[in-house]
Amino acid sequence: MSKTLTEIAQQLKSARHKTKAVAEKNTDDEEIVDIDQAELAQKNILYYSAFTEDLFYWDNDLDNDEVRKLKIHPNSFTKWVFEDQGQDQNVIANFQHYTDEKLTPHFNQDFSEVTFSFERGNEEQEDNIKISKGEESNFIWSVFYTLLDQVIETLNIAEEGERDTEKFNQLEYVFIDDPVSSLDENHLIELAVNLAKLIKSSKSDLRFVITTHNPLFYNVLHNEFRKITHKKYILKKLEDGEYELKLQPNDSPFSYHLY
Repeated sequence: MSKTLTEIAQQLKSARHKTKAVAEKNTDDEEIVDIDQAELAQKNILYYSAFTEDLFYWDNDLDNDEVRKLKIHPNSFTKWVFEDQGQDQNVIANFQHYTDEKLTPHFNQDFSEVTFSFERGNEEQEDNIKISKGEESNFIWSVFYTLLDQVIETLNIAEEGERDTEKFNQLEYVFIDDPVSSLDENHLIELAVNLAKLIKSSKSDLRFVITTHNPLFYNVLHNEFRKITHKKYILKKLEDGEYELKLQPNDSPFSYHLY
């Protein structure tokens, strides 16, 4: 039976499982996500999606063509990661793990700008480079992943009064939409395994929804979540503009199989 995205969201909300993996087919709408990170303490849903990337934008220094910066819109999302928790070195480590250890982000004092350098041979370093779109996506994912790690660690403390922050006490859901753009297969698999391991470490009532168009990413998650309670779905957009969400019984929801 076809449904609107609002009805689909309610269906997912009603499914009382810790993790839900959704394979998207013929869906190109962004209606399912509304990223508003203005006040983390008031939110019950934490999103990673294309809208998360809108918090970051380039200043290409068109006048002088010398200092290219990735600027960060003021938001409590990055403020908590960098200023409150001092996680910048973990973000750098996660980013270099999925890109190149010679490619290094450099934050300004108030964490509103990032520049990048690349170490070349003979101890030479090229500063203020503009990284690729794929590398930029990996950097933003590294920020979110570091945040998610801290969120899960915080909420794993059962007694609210013993937590070092109250910001996530209202959090109920984490929604992650395709964090694997521009990754090669090895890093894609590793990202999926690491994400699954992090989610499986969660001891609170936090619930996770992961969506993807990528069959390999879906397949790895399917295998990693075998031993925990979860549900898998395939989401299809119909010709009338509505949607169909169906339970997915196996590891190959797409029109071809992985071998």
